[in-house]
Amino acid sequence: MSHDVFVAGVGMIPFTKPGAGEPYPQMAATAARAALADAGIGYEAVQQAYVGYVYGDSTAGQRALYEVGMSGIPIVNVNNNCSTGSTALFLARQAVASGAADCVLALGFEQMSPGALGAVFADRPSPFEHFDRATAELVGHEEIPLALRYFGGAGLAHMQQYGTLLSTFAKVRAKASRHAANNPLALFRNVVSEEDVMNTPVMWPGVMTRLMACPPTCGAAAAIVCSEAFAGRHGLHRGVRIRAQAMTTDRPATFEARDMREVVGFGMAQAAAQQVYEAAGIGPQDLDVVELHDCFAQNELISYEALGLCAPGGAEQFICDGDNSYGGKVVTNPSGGLLSKGHPLGATGLAQCYELTHQLRGTAEQRQVEGARLALQHNLGLGGACVVTLYERV
Repeated sequence: MSHDVFVAGVGMIPFTKPGAGEPYPQMAATAARAALADAGIGYEAVQQAYVGYVYGDSTAGQRALYEVGMSGIPIVNVNNNCSTGSTALFLARQAVASGAADCVLALGFEQMSPGALGAVFADRPSPFEHFDRATAELVGHEEIPLALRYFGGAGLAHMQQYGTLLSTFAKVRAKASRHAANNPLALFRNVVSEEDVMNTPVMWPGVMTRLMACPPTCGAAAAIVCSEAFAGRHGLHRGVRIRAQAMTTDRPATFEARDMREVVGFGMAQAAAQQVYEAAGIGPQDLDVVELHDCFAQNELISYEALGLCAPGGAEQFICDGDNSYGGKVVTNPSGGLLSKGHPLGATGLAQCYELTHQLRGTAEQRQVEGARLALQHNLGLGGACVVTLYERV
């Protein structure tokens, strides 16, 4: 038997540049307390917790939650690269849907260092060996940081197949800045134009400028999910339900397709989205608002096609027509997304949950998508895993 799962409370702290915020236990505890307060319950009501982070030692989840309480509940530490936060949410939802628990906390945090991402354990095989080999063969440019080569290469593949202009990726970044201007929790709230983006330092000639990449960020976010019976007993929010959710990992096409879009998770995202649409009995045309994984402007563009928001090859027109913003077909990343809000890896998926929960409650203030009823979340981590979640207002 599968039980309905509701998002009873969400919490998030403002994202900051590395070194500008508190250490991870304090960040995480603040976000967890905010989610508990939003739900209207104490920590003693939580029966399980799933805590996500990428850069941290084992049991950092316990260290963070011991700041909130020491109730003896199961605490599971989660690490799934950039999809860590939504993986914690996936596990929390499963626990409630299965009847194993009635009230579960999903928490994500990251205390990051400045600069490009890199390996921590250099004395053993990298989980990205296959990805690095494919990227070297498909795009070369080994002088460029790997994450930029991954997603820049995916954008380049789209440019080569469809004639997509570099300025179209700049339009994506400019849109993100306009949305983030209304988000007090975003790291970058200054509005930039397409021209501003094009005129920032070139990271890869003809492929990417600096503002097309998200910044390393520190932060935390959390969600309380519960069963309908628990919500009823405790008088909790039942206005936002997780209607469907899917998690996928790589298939042979990731490398066999010889396409950088597949290397960075296009197929994973497409498969997860299709599972969600089929489970919910809807199509992408029914969505009102989407928070998707825009670690690079290039990934936002190709994700439009992976999620079915537009036809293959139609992303450039989708962007130029303004169909990705207010007044268009579907508002994407009203929070400002990773490009403007920031990307603390373990917190990102739960920050997306925070935004969409407020959108469906009608409490997103200046960012509010009018009449939002169905909201889709897309959170991707290379290595690889993708989680797509559909929320509905009830």
